[in-house]
Amino acid sequence: MPGLLSTQEIQSQLATLPDWTLNGKTIQTTLNFKNFIEAVEFVNRVVSPAEAAGHHPDLSISYNRVTISLSTHDAGGLTQKDFTMAKTLSTLT
Repeated sequence: MPGLLSTQEIQSQLATLPDWTLNGKTIQTTLNFKNFIEAVEFVNRVVSPAEAAGHHPDLSISYNRVTISLSTHDAGGLTQKDFTMAKTLSTLT
């Protein structure tokens, strides 16, 4: 199981992800798309890298807006896996 990151490590990692914010024990971003179809198409592009990494984000779709939340649930907070996945997902937009 991956180790939890310290507050300093989390802040350092967040500095490399300008569109992501800390929300409790998760990191989160919200993406806006032209319409519902584009939002769902984006979510479908998330499937392959999430499956490949064995690390699955929590996703929320609200019409043209997709919110992605990442946390390593079995570790009880944020690990390097979350930031690696955030960087991967940030390249999909």
